[in-house]
Amino acid sequence: MKRIKLEVVQKLFLYFFMAAVIGWCYEVFLEVVIYRWGFSNRGVLFGPYCPVYGVGMLAFMLCFNWLMKKQLKWSIRWLRPIIIFVGCGLVATLIELTASYLLEWITGSWPWQTYADYAINFQARIALSPSIRFGIGGVLFLYLLLPLFDKLTGMLSKSARNWVSGIAAGILVADLVTTMLLR
Repeated sequence: MKRIKLEVVQKLFLYFFMAAVIGWCYEVFLEVVIYRWGFSNRGVLFGPYCPVYGVGMLAFMLCFNWLMKKQLKWSIRWLRPIIIFVGCGLVATLIELTASYLLEWITGSWPWQTYADYAINFQARIALSPSIRFGIGGVLFLYLLLPLFDKLTGMLSKSARNWVSGIAAGILVADLVTTMLLR
């Protein structure tokens, strides 16, 4: 069995962290600009990140990175984004459902109970409309953000990558411990 290199783990962690921050920004944008509910911290932790988006991004990479790299015949190449859209929507919806049960078990509730107002929902935990947005987000992530993340992490020297990933991990762990102690 191959040993996983520290560089790969650090890059994956930084991808996770960047996706979690972007996910938090997306959630706040929806809440403030689209729905006009006003600002609230959309994450389950204190900091400006939603770890579930980082988990989703890693899951998208695990499930669909091979398809992104696969050489396809010209006649069926147009199917790739459709397959990725549907697949990402399904994967993200499963993650969201699992996260809702996990958060309810740990904290007594989950932060997106507003799905009860959606026409097609399951136990107000998941709904069709967000699942479609997750599919679109997965396509955008794999086609646009992942190459950008690759470029950004590739620009870091080994020392800088060690520092940045160490500081980000420290912040996340401190936030997690603080959040769990104050709940």
